[in-house]
Amino acid sequence: MALLLGGMISRLTGSEPLTILPLTLEPEAAAHAHYKACDRLKLERKQRRMCRRDPGVAETLVEAVSMSALECQYQFRFERWNCTLEGRYRASLLKRGFKETAFLYAISSAGLTHALAKACSAGRMERCTCDEAPDLENREAWQWGGCGDNLKYSSKFVKEFLGRRSSKDLRARVDFHNNLVGVKVIKAGVETTCKCHGVSGSCTVRTCWRQLAPFHEVGKRLKHKYETALKVGSTTNEATGEAGAISPPRGRAPGTGGGDPLPRTPELVHLDDSPSFCLAGRFSPGTAGRRCHREKNCESICCGRGHNTQSRVVTRPCQCQVRWCCYVECRQCTQREEVYTCKG
Repeated sequence: MALLLGGMISRLTGSEPLTILPLTLEPEAAAHAHYKACDRLKLERKQRRMCRRDPGVAETLVEAVSMSALECQYQFRFERWNCTLEGRYRASLLKRGFKETAFLYAISSAGLTHALAKACSAGRMERCTCDEAPDLENREAWQWGGCGDNLKYSSKFVKEFLGRRSSKDLRARVDFHNNLVGVKVIKAGVETTCKCHGVSGSCTVRTCWRQLAPFHEVGKRLKHKYETALKVGSTTNEATGEAGAISPPRGRAPGTGGGDPLPRTPELVHLDDSPSFCLAGRFSPGTAGRRCHREKNCESICCGRGHNTQSRVVTRPCQCQVRWCCYVECRQCTQREEVYTCKG
């Protein structure tokens, strides 16, 4: 389920990322307006049924699309591949098992899990509410309260929504595994937030609730997993020519890949080596003309072709102060800056 910012798709399946959705929904006067909202997303039959069950799902899907796309672009803003996925680039990427594709599946499932959990606690969903956290112990000291993000509901929904394809389809198993990595990163970032109650702040009783980590933190963790992603292969039955179990990376213990339908590893996995993304092609527009930071990434992004330097004068607000009440007063500062762009 990859979340992108522009365009439309014709299908949304469990073996293909949840791709570009419309970012706005037209208001509907009919009592079942959410049915039409779900239909406009052009989901598969099962996914459309799940969407229609709750009027809040369609809006949450759109929110997840936008959030995950922006986070992808933010995490890769200094890289050769900067999450440019317009048109044919997205379609070509999703046909291959690159580690960039693995990141898209993970950030997308993470975005949907995060958005659904928040929507539940915000009261925007009819089929879920706050997380009640029945597993907390020592109730005398920890009185559960507030409104926790409902990760239990959202993670269950996402796994069912994405579905699981046949174990004979190697690529589908890898994609589903990467989807689960995104959900697991969300779960690993859950924190307990507490507020004290008592005389003079004595904290005789604490009201606590669970909160998800900010999505920027989730993106950062998934970016690290992208950088350490494992390349896996498949064992082939010589008699039938069919792909069998996913084999572990070279040097890894058999337990990390084994004969399970999915590789037993918390890391992202991929099947194909990534292209360089230096030149325009099927997978990206290349890096010619891309802005870079001379001391940080020009050498890498420009692929050794060098960069152009352009000097320009810019005016920005500066020395801002808050004035009571109720505005911010700023001076306008002019300065000269240099812009660096990759040569073609």
